[in-house]
Amino acid sequence: MSIYDEIGGAESVAAAVEDLYRRLLADPDLAPYFAGTDLARLKAHQRAFIAAALGSSQVHARRDMAAAHAGLVITGGTFDSVVGHLVDTLASLDVPDSTIAAIGSVLAPLRGEIVNAP
Repeated sequence: MSIYDEIGGAESVAAAVEDLYRRLLADPDLAPYFAGTDLARLKAHQRAFIAAALGSSQVHARRDMAAAHAGLVITGGTFDSVVGHLVDTLASLDVPDSTIAAIGSVLAPLRGEIVNAP
């Protein structure tokens, strides 16, 4: 069984993305990154990306993460803040710690592609 299936599939991913963006937009340090962004489109991309990353059978044409984030100044601290909100989101949805750790191991390698500022 994939992590995607283990956490409840599309419905759970959608709930996680909604809660994550609620947290990101409420964070005064992160909210400016989303100013002027089509949030509905971004959330749709995020749902598809997370689903694919967690083992869904959905096909997702993954955009190069470095290119997708090139116009933003993303530090290691910024990346860590987003990850912290993701962990809090998953914990609030009663995702087991072991599954959160597994999700982290899937997403952690993207740090080098996303962080683009000292």
